[in-house]
Amino acid sequence: MNLTFDGEIWYWRGPAPFHFVTLPDHQRDELRTVSKIVSYGWGMIPATVSVGATTWTTSLFPKNGGYIVPIKDFVRKNEGVDDGDTVTVALTIGA
Repeated sequence: MNLTFDGEIWYWRGPAPFHFVTLPDHQRDELRTVSKIVSYGWGMIPATVSVGATTWTTSLFPKNGGYIVPIKDFVRKNEGVDDGDTVTVALTIGA
């Protein structure tokens, strides 16, 4: 399954601080149809993600009934983006 969307980068300050983009609600519903097939432990969903010219492998995290995409530090540096910036995210689910 492939999904593409625009979203704002946000920062989560926690024991392990990280940056994320939230999957839009209408695509969340699409993802739920395959989540039982591809998810593992705590509802994590493996994915290959691209922002700009940078591609990496990660997992989507379930949060508040939806999913969030972690945006690694090297991605933000490579693409020159940070908190509050809107980015186009391309996902290949189950990669």
